[in-house]
Amino acid sequence: MNKIKNMILSFGVTWLGVIFAGQVVANEPVKWPNGAKAAISLAYDDALDSQLDNAIPALNKYGFKGSFYVKLASPVIKQRFDEWRAIAQQGHELGNHSLFHPCSASLPGREWVTEDADLDNYSVAKMVAEVELANTFLHAIDGQTQRTFTTPCGDLKAGGKDYIGQIKSEFVGIKSMFGSEPQPVNELNVKQTRVWAPTGNSAQELIDFAKQAAKMGTLGSYTFHGVGGDYLAVSAEAHNQLLAYLAAHKDQYWVDSFINISRYMAQQQHKAQGE
Repeated sequence: MNKIKNMILSFGVTWLGVIFAGQVVANEPVKWPNGAKAAISLAYDDALDSQLDNAIPALNKYGFKGSFYVKLASPVIKQRFDEWRAIAQQGHELGNHSLFHPCSASLPGREWVTEDADLDNYSVAKMVAEVELANTFLHAIDGQTQRTFTTPCGDLKAGGKDYIGQIKSEFVGIKSMFGSEPQPVNELNVKQTRVWAPTGNSAQELIDFAKQAAKMGTLGSYTFHGVGGDYLAVSAEAHNQLLAYLAAHKDQYWVDSFINISRYMAQQQHKAQGE
């Protein structure tokens, strides 16, 4: 009897050790390229004039590649089509943000959502079709075959039903959560990435977010809208100061497009799994 108890106890200790070891591994900092302490994704939603006028020149000044999640029905796409194609040729990412940017009107503060773009009135099939068609249009602009996606408004349901599960296979990475702090390492998931959408924040607040990501050894994912103009904006000065800080600390931050970061994270996961 004692022998059986000892076997059970030994098995239990061994199993707890496996679980503990798994937690330690899961919480270890990711080995980012060139020994960087954090990866930084600089993304811009909705296809706005101020992004072309202010964000692109700043990114190009420091050699950074941004990710632009474009609402394809935006008049700024039609009016400045050649410029969007040009930034893709420069190495910036054009990401999928759907055709019409549908959002759930039933949520608080959504009075601005029109009936035609009310995600509550969509079926899952309609949203999937819209997202897939957006990929087709984006391919016509930049010729790329791989893509990442940012959920409009962070909403995950069409007509009250999850649609994200139906589109995951279409994308290398998906930004689907919002939060004011970087995502912990043990929660990183390229198909369920958390982003911070700063609005009116100071340069120091933008920089502090990057510092926090470095301290955690994780991904710091920014999603800007207006930059020195338009809506939900940060000032061009604050944005420029963030980029200057990142450029001055390239040994600490790996700044790249979200699609490149997603590819890297997927490769690291495959290596960890022995694939």
